[in-house]
Amino acid sequence: MLVHIGRIIHKKMLGKYAVPAFNTSDLEMTQGIVRAAEKQKAPVIIQTSVGALEYAGIEELIGIIKVEARQASVPIALHQDHCHDFVLIKKLINLGYSSIMVDASHLPYKENLKLTKQVVSYAHKQGVWVQAELGRILGNEDWQNVKSGDDLMTDPIQAAEFVADTRIDTLAIAVGSVHGIPVDPRIKKILSTLKEHVDIERVRQIRLKVKIPLVMHGASGVPDNQIRAAIKYGVAVFNIDTDLRVAFNKALRTNIKKNPQIYDPRKLFRPATDALQAMAERKLKLMKTSGHAKRFKNN
Repeated sequence: MLVHIGRIIHKKMLGKYAVPAFNTSDLEMTQGIVRAAEKQKAPVIIQTSVGALEYAGIEELIGIIKVEARQASVPIALHQDHCHDFVLIKKLINLGYSSIMVDASHLPYKENLKLTKQVVSYAHKQGVWVQAELGRILGNEDWQNVKSGDDLMTDPIQAAEFVADTRIDTLAIAVGSVHGIPVDPRIKKILSTLKEHVDIERVRQIRLKVKIPLVMHGASGVPDNQIRAAIKYGVAVFNIDTDLRVAFNKALRTNIKKNPQIYDPRKLFRPATDALQAMAERKLKLMKTSGHAKRFKNN
C-alpha cells in the first residue's frame, strides 16, 4: 500500500529500529525492493534521484513505483532524494510524493536556510514532509561531488538551530558515510585515516540537540555494528543504493557469463532482481524493520 511517510517514520520508533530508503531507477529494482518488503513484512521507503528520473522519465518511473506499491500488502512511502530545483520539487509534490529532500547543502548556511524554508512553506501546505541536509557527505550524488573536508561534518548546535528555523521533518546528517563506491584517491585517503567509518559520537551529540528523525545517506558502505549504533542514537532512515546496484550487477554479469545463449532480457534480469531482493532483505533484518508492517491495515 502506498502511504504517507509520516505513517512509517515517527518518534516512537527512534532508538529501536530504522527504515531503509531504497533507491530505484527501473522496474526490476522496484520489484526487488517491494518483494523484499513483502517477504520481511516490513515498511519501506522507495526513493528516486534526479538522475533516475532523467533516465527513466518522471511520470514513467513514478507510475511503476505507485503501481507496485499499491499492489503490495506492506506500507511503502515515496520520497525524492537530493534535489535543489524548486520547480522540480513542486512538480513531484503534485505527482504524489509524500516526502521531498531539498538539498542546498552546497550553498552557504544562510542560503541553505533560505531555500529550505521556501520549500518547507510550500510543501507543508500540501501535507508533504521535507528533508534537508546540513553538512556535506563525501562522494558523488547526481550533481554534487564532495571530495574532502572534516569541517563539512554536521555541527550539533548548528543542526538544532537549523531544524528550529526551517521546521523540516527529517534531517540528513554528515557524519562520515560516503555516497557511492569511493574511487577518488582523495576520498580513499580520507577514509583510510578514519578509525571508524561513521562518527557515532557526533551522531549521539546531534541526537541530544535534535528531536526530529535523523537520516544517514551513503549507508551502503557503513559496517553493520555502526548501523546498529546509529539506530540507537536516533537515526531513523538509512539511504541504500550502491549495495543494491552491486548485488544486481554481480548477479547479472554472472548469469550472462554462464548463459551466453540467453538473449531474453527477462531471463537475464530475473537472477539479478532476486539478488537485489536478497540484499534488500538483509538490510531490513539489520535495521530491525522486519515485522513492523503488521500493524498496518490495507486501506
